[in-house]
Amino acid sequence: MDCDMDVLALGREEALGVCDAVSLTRVLVGIESTDPGVFEGDIAGFVCDWFACRGIETVREEVLPGRFNVMARIPGICEGPALVMICHMDTVVVGDGWSETFPPFGAVMKDGKIYGRGACDMKSGLACAMTVFARMASMRRRLQYPLVFIGTVDEEDFMRGSEAAIRSGWVTERDWVLDLEPTNGQIQVAHKGRIWFEVTVEGITAHAGTPWKGADAVACISEAVCEIRRGILACPPHEDLGISTVTFGQIEGGYRPYVVPDRARVWIDMRLVPPVNQEKAEELVQMALDHACRQVSGCRGSYVITGSRPPVEKDPDSLLLARLKEAADEVTGQETVVSTFPGYTDTAVISGILGNHNCMSYGPGDLEMAHKPDEYVRCEDIERCEKVIRRLAEKMAFECE
Repeated sequence: MDCDMDVLALGREEALGVCDAVSLTRVLVGIESTDPGVFEGDIAGFVCDWFACRGIETVREEVLPGRFNVMARIPGICEGPALVMICHMDTVVVGDGWSETFPPFGAVMKDGKIYGRGACDMKSGLACAMTVFARMASMRRRLQYPLVFIGTVDEEDFMRGSEAAIRSGWVTERDWVLDLEPTNGQIQVAHKGRIWFEVTVEGITAHAGTPWKGADAVACISEAVCEIRRGILACPPHEDLGISTVTFGQIEGGYRPYVVPDRARVWIDMRLVPPVNQEKAEELVQMALDHACRQVSGCRGSYVITGSRPPVEKDPDSLLLARLKEAADEVTGQETVVSTFPGYTDTAVISGILGNHNCMSYGPGDLEMAHKPDEYVRCEDIERCEKVIRRLAEKMAFECE
């Protein structure tokens, strides 16, 4: 199909006939799947129908009301391990700042780039996985090892889709697991741990003219924030993952400028590298609260953990890593860089829960474009990635022959 044609003007039946990864990316970008928002219902239905048009059976499993993971499997001569390509189907919300030239779901192609929400993160990776899976399914030659496609929900929120895939046995600790997140041409094999805190300070209200009669919760939580930041900066670095970081993403407190605030709250995102773990992070937060409450007498502090993921370290002996690097080097004719992923992905969840060291990321696009207005992916990135993943699938499927 001509990549320059207006794929969004196609009817549904014609769209289901799109076979190349570039055009399929544009079709997928045109299907809104914002989270929160309309979620993944429409795109999951399209993915299932697209596979069905090629004689490929899919299984759908409800993870959240009206939100379904999708799985397809090509059996192998051996029962396993399988090469699993896992891609999330949701995107972040549209947000502000889009130019009139590039509407969020317009999938506009200009200067070799496709623009739109999810173009980079990760409709293009999803398109590559779908086209590679369909090509492998059409081969007359039987696979030595199974090939699995999984489309997940909720990755942009609490990652309950990948957790459900684990519970359902769609992916196991023995499998070779690859997500096609944007990695800017690199193979990314390790992740910092992630822990979210909600910290609350209770103070005592009073008139701002007599502040000594109260206990300023905002002043107290400010002391805690500074102490937590100092503590994180003092943590030791990791050889591959770098330094631990902390972000105070949201803060609230008080209700009038002339009243001593009796309550304040801050939401904290920590990205941790070994040897810093959840126990150490909790200790640091508690010590900061104790310090802050000594500085601002009359205040009481507490915290809850609203999310926690362990770090994932690189396994230099990973078979998937070796085969993926071979495939990428062969296709590009260059030495492929192996690095770390700055965020947290579906494969990181799988690795952290199952202890599977054959989990990593390689996909089209630059992560710096993800979640931004005028998000885009380069068509040449899509084409490169599709070729690399196709070569990888062939290597993994027939390795024992």
